[in-house]
Amino acid sequence: MELLDAVSRRRMVRRFDPDRAVPIETVTDLVRLAQRAPSAGHTQGWDVLALVDPADRARFWQATREATRETGREPDAWLRGVSAAPVLLVMLADPTAYLDRYAEPDKGWTDRSLDRWPIPYWDTDTAMAAMLVLLGAVDAGLGALFFGVPAARHEAVKAAYAVPPDRRVVGVIALGHETERVRSPSLARGRRPLQDVLHVGRFGESATGPSDG
Repeated sequence: MELLDAVSRRRMVRRFDPDRAVPIETVTDLVRLAQRAPSAGHTQGWDVLALVDPADRARFWQATREATRETGREPDAWLRGVSAAPVLLVMLADPTAYLDRYAEPDKGWTDRSLDRWPIPYWDTDTAMAAMLVLLGAVDAGLGALFFGVPAARHEAVKAAYAVPPDRRVVGVIALGHETERVRSPSLARGRRPLQDVLHVGRFGESATGPSDG
């Protein structure tokens, strides 16, 4: 598949078929593809926790929806659809790896100060790797969804799988075969016009001249 085709076809899938498995070889191939993502200092400071066993996935959903169960609410349509995905990839960032890498002689940031990182590249690099997984899923004929873990449940998720405490849960990718197309209401917003996105030379200048307003 051509890159432009994969990008154009990529969409977030919210309904998965629990009866159609994703081979572990496909999971491996997608993570290997993600390893081609750019990485500050070639640190490669991210990990993928692959949940392919039903019991492992059930433990994830239990850890993330604890608050929902405590309130007595039933799982909503989103949760029912996404929890049917046969694969979950928990994308984990490792800030310490970047502090270690940039303390090496060729970088020289031996103070290991977080002030040198106004943008947390450990999260940025992990997100870039996730994007390659999403595009690779399209190429593999799969549906995929990137979603976040509620802030209050990060530690519970890490504890459930013995994830080191210094790792950050950047997000989760659900993988599988789509059963029903669900259009997000947010898509009604449309895409921003290119002239509002692209600024040439200075902010507010587009390729066709100054923006209105």
